[in-house]
Amino acid sequence: MINLHFSGEGFVPPSTNDFNLPPIFENIAWLTKPVLLVFLSVIVVSVFFTLSARKAAIVPSKLQFAGEGIYSFVRNDLARDVIGHDFMRFVPYLFTLFTFVLTNNLFGIVPFLQFPAMSHVGFPYVLALFSFFIFHYVGIRKQGLGKYLKDIAFMPGVPKAVYILLTPIEVATFFLVRPLTLSLRLFANMFAGHLLLLVFIMGGDYMLHDSHTIMKIFAPFSFTFGIVLTFFEFMVQCLQAYIFTLLTALYIAGALADEH
Repeated sequence: MINLHFSGEGFVPPSTNDFNLPPIFENIAWLTKPVLLVFLSVIVVSVFFTLSARKAAIVPSKLQFAGEGIYSFVRNDLARDVIGHDFMRFVPYLFTLFTFVLTNNLFGIVPFLQFPAMSHVGFPYVLALFSFFIFHYVGIRKQGLGKYLKDIAFMPGVPKAVYILLTPIEVATFFLVRPLTLSLRLFANMFAGHLLLLVFIMGGDYMLHDSHTIMKIFAPFSFTFGIVLTFFEFMVQCLQAYIFTLLTALYIAGALADEH
């Protein structure tokens, strides 16, 4: 929920403190709003796709069409076109990843919920670790541990002298940079987007209740800009779910390649 910031000195802009939400119940310290939203997202995704597939027909209903459309998008555009012929065994993970991230992102603009769970960096970290272990596991299983690590540290076809510079970069890229950038990109976009919405919506509310007439005049402009940003944030939320899943598929495809 959006909290209003007022003080005797004027408007207090939103900050990182607005993301540190207290426990819902005092005796259950871990049960905060972001945790509750994550559980809610699992229920929403499960119920939606269960209902969309329950009465499958040749001529699909609107719900079935929506469910099949999302599944086909992930299956064809994010799995088959990126990974290749061995893509089907990764579809369940990519599909779960995409729908989970997308739902939690969209919670940021849903009335009464109004908080993107992925703006808490711990959740993107965990998802990135899942992707990290999966693409390394499939690479090791296909190539063998020795060859897999050798191809990472010593890229084939490169002059030996270059390895002095290239090997540390490649090792850092595969084992540190990839999971960090994968998680931080999602976190930063959700955090910044929610913060911007707070600034304009709360700022508009403050100006609306201000005693100065000129402040009341500018309040509708702040609200309008907040509404425009909400539509923009919707596009960013969808895009970030797509990018997170796409990069995961690309990493898996790279791990399955003969040379990576």
